[in-house]
Amino acid sequence: MSGMSRSLVLIGAPTSAGSYAPGQEAAPRVLRELGLIEALRAAGRDVRDAGDGPLQVWRPDRKNPRAQNLAEVVEAVQAVASEATKAITADADVLVIGGNCTVALGVMSAFTGEPAAGLLYLDRHFDLNTPHSTNDGAVDWMGMAHALDLPGAAPELAGALGRRPLLTPAQVWFAGIDPSAATAFENEQADQLELRWCSSVDLTRQPAVVVADALEYLPAGPLAVHVDVDVLDFIDAPLSENTDGRNAGPSLAVLTQVLELACHDPRFRALSIGEINPARAAGEPDALLRFVATLARTLRAT
Repeated sequence: MSGMSRSLVLIGAPTSAGSYAPGQEAAPRVLRELGLIEALRAAGRDVRDAGDGPLQVWRPDRKNPRAQNLAEVVEAVQAVASEATKAITADADVLVIGGNCTVALGVMSAFTGEPAAGLLYLDRHFDLNTPHSTNDGAVDWMGMAHALDLPGAAPELAGALGRRPLLTPAQVWFAGIDPSAATAFENEQADQLELRWCSSVDLTRQPAVVVADALEYLPAGPLAVHVDVDVLDFIDAPLSENTDGRNAGPSLAVLTQVLELACHDPRFRALSIGEINPARAAGEPDALLRFVATLARTLRAT
């Protein structure tokens, strides 16, 4: 099959283990309750719900304070990897609803062979930290450091998915970065590895140009797209665990444009979503419904 004629496998990753506090573990359940599967089917997709990985609620891990709940993070990532691999092997597309951004590692482990898979990583942060580069201990902004196996990466996660490193710099394009939110270590690694990225400002002002540049750069193999919803302007769409993106970043309408362009590329096979905290939308539940509509529009049959 080709394009959006493939069946679509929905995978839930109900985990906040790598977070700063509970919340994201509710995202798969809430989006299903708001009609995500029905919206995808109404958009012409044949959807199979693969269910959820382990339900994990963040707790303070005082025994491992710089990489909190690491064993649970690894378990959740491996659960995503298992289901994503089954789906990709069966020539289905994948939609992962998390959960922490580390779910992207599970998705990428499903792609093997040549040419290599590419990853468009939409996030306000590089996620290039390690337990040695920051003392806050939240693994959810360390995922790409472990995918690239940077110095100081925890071996339990960096080596959890069958190949190490999981990705090379040429396989990733970062979009929506807020340079002021990057740590010194992240900036150093981005420069040394010559990572390709664009800022939040560029993504907001020239979304079509950014996507075109990314798609031209990424390899010829399968394409995955990952979205941390903190890339969004939090005032426009209060969805993210991280509330720092206030009056900064693309609107949900702009993100929809970005995802439509990227996910209708012939190489597209997987979309993963991280860091939705449904409680953030308590005062504006419509934000979650708008996000469901974005996913349905993005993944509609063509």
